[in-house]
Amino acid sequence: MSVFESFKARLFKGDKSETSAEGTSATSSIPDEYSTVHGILTGEFPEGFLNTDHVATVDTAMAAPPPSPLAPVDLTDPAQVTGVMEIAARIGEILIFSGSSNADARAQVYLAAASYGLHYCHVDIVMSTITIHTNIGTGSKRQPLTVLRSAPKWTVNFSKLSAVDRLIRSIHTGMTPPAVAEQALDDIEAMKSPRTIFTELLGWGTMGGAFSVMLGGNVFVAIMSFFVAFSIMAVVIWMEGLRIPPFYHNIVGGFMAVVPAAVVYNIASTLGLAFSPSQVIGMGIIVLVAGLTLVQSIIDGITRAPVTSTARFFEALLSTAAIVGGVGLGIQFSAWIGYPLPPLASMSSPVYYEIPLLVLAGGIGSAALGFALHASWTEVLISGATAASGMLFYYFVVVPFGASVVVASGISAIVVGLAGGLLARRFFIPPLITMIVGYTPMLPGLTLYRGMYASLNEQFITGISNLATALAIAGALAAGVLLGERGARRLRRPKHFRPYTAFKRISRYSVVQAKGLAAKAQKIPRVPMAPLAPRVNRPELPPIQGPTAPPEATTTVYADATPTAQWEVEPNEHAYDEAWPPRTTFPAQHWPDEEAPTVYTSPGTEEFVAQRSAAEEAQAAEQGNSAEPAGENEGDAASQGEMR
Repeated sequence: MSVFESFKARLFKGDKSETSAEGTSATSSIPDEYSTVHGILTGEFPEGFLNTDHVATVDTAMAAPPPSPLAPVDLTDPAQVTGVMEIAARIGEILIFSGSSNADARAQVYLAAASYGLHYCHVDIVMSTITIHTNIGTGSKRQPLTVLRSAPKWTVNFSKLSAVDRLIRSIHTGMTPPAVAEQALDDIEAMKSPRTIFTELLGWGTMGGAFSVMLGGNVFVAIMSFFVAFSIMAVVIWMEGLRIPPFYHNIVGGFMAVVPAAVVYNIASTLGLAFSPSQVIGMGIIVLVAGLTLVQSIIDGITRAPVTSTARFFEALLSTAAIVGGVGLGIQFSAWIGYPLPPLASMSSPVYYEIPLLVLAGGIGSAALGFALHASWTEVLISGATAASGMLFYYFVVVPFGASVVVASGISAIVVGLAGGLLARRFFIPPLITMIVGYTPMLPGLTLYRGMYASLNEQFITGISNLATALAIAGALAAGVLLGERGARRLRRPKHFRPYTAFKRISRYSVVQAKGLAAKAQKIPRVPMAPLAPRVNRPELPPIQGPTAPPEATTTVYADATPTAQWEVEPNEHAYDEAWPPRTTFPAQHWPDEEAPTVYTSPGTEEFVAQRSAAEEAQAAEQGNSAEPAGENEGDAASQGEMR
């Protein structure tokens, strides 16, 4: 019994009560021939499973809520929440090493977690590292949870990509509980290649032969390119089995693309046969570049993932440098053994009667690439049609208007992204497949070869110009295909639905934390001097006269002390004036009947004594207790001040 059959028997034919407790449907409601795991792996789902609106899985990632407001897992149980986060991280792992961009992978990882009720989680993807963080519980029981996962090396496998795409769609529709999702992920990771190695190599060889014809080669060149591409990928697969780094794969591949072409060219020249080695070498470079991350790295940079984009771009540049180094090594080795390559011929635009053949060759080569990368037959045909539409637009629309190769590549890439996105949504396949395969015929393989050949033959300016043109073509392809795919997404994407934004803001503080903050918050006093303000909160007015004078002993000590000797005065702990500086003035507010502000003095100073005496004399004069002249009063006040 297979793994799938044993799991199906255990899940759908076992105890109904146990199955119901896990959140799955009853056994009678799930037909035997339409189990969830079988549908995810094979694509055979019951009627009504697929969305009739023809939208991609990534389109629904941020456009619709989960199917039910009831969470299928206990969001207060760390084990269940961690299990959901592990499922989402494993989905992102497959998406990343299949070639998905950072933004799309992050959106689909969040969709998988939110479909199980885990809306309040943070997903972060940097290069091949996936981090998911959330908090469960409230108040003192609040507990942070984090899941970290690292994706393996970059290996494009369209069969696993399609399977995980169906899994995400199944999770979003509510058909797949966590237990079934874990089993489906185990089966996807253990999934064997749908084709043998020899069949895969036949696909690579067909791709090489078709692309050599697209570059202008004849039948002889196509046959030679078939065997060269077959041999290159066979050696690459053999080196992968030995765990040799990909850098050396590209060096060996570039070397193998040049040496056979140089040998066959010299033999064909001796026999009088027409053979152009540049088409074979350009085809070999395209075969090696097709699996690189150069365009994907630029897409990550455009979609605001600069760290991932920088890492992938450096990796792609290193691999491209290895290819260029291998090509240069092959050119030097061919000349050393006596089989030099011919000088580069000028490139001319194809005539109109050759264009249908070039378009057909580009479509066949792209379909063969999808076949070699384990795509299904539907995906192979759709990818070939997408590439053919881009080539048709390139030769019949853009080139006749005199556009440069960079501009023509960018505009044609827009058509590839738009047509591929619409066709992918119509036939329910991941748009990434049509995007990667669609722009492959326009990769600058021949331009890279011309730049390398010119650099090695003392034409440094021409070589650098061609290498820069190749890099510009890669950037134009990335920008164009992304723009076209975004246009297709806008045409087929449902409206945005974001009902959880307010809940996220509210949930930043739990109820317990809010009560604690409210209890600790400082009371805001009412407006001073308001009619209804409590008297205890009213500020005290500044005194008109200073406070009660300190004892005479302390006053005498401070009065006799000079400013330069005040540091020698021992302070009195019981003196009232210790809180006041010895000589400080405090200007009060302007009163309406006064022209100058009142100056307040510190107790124990001469100004304080004089001001107090003047105030007492003025009060006595107002009461009529004294009728002496003003001059005598001032003299008495001065004498009293001296006595005090």
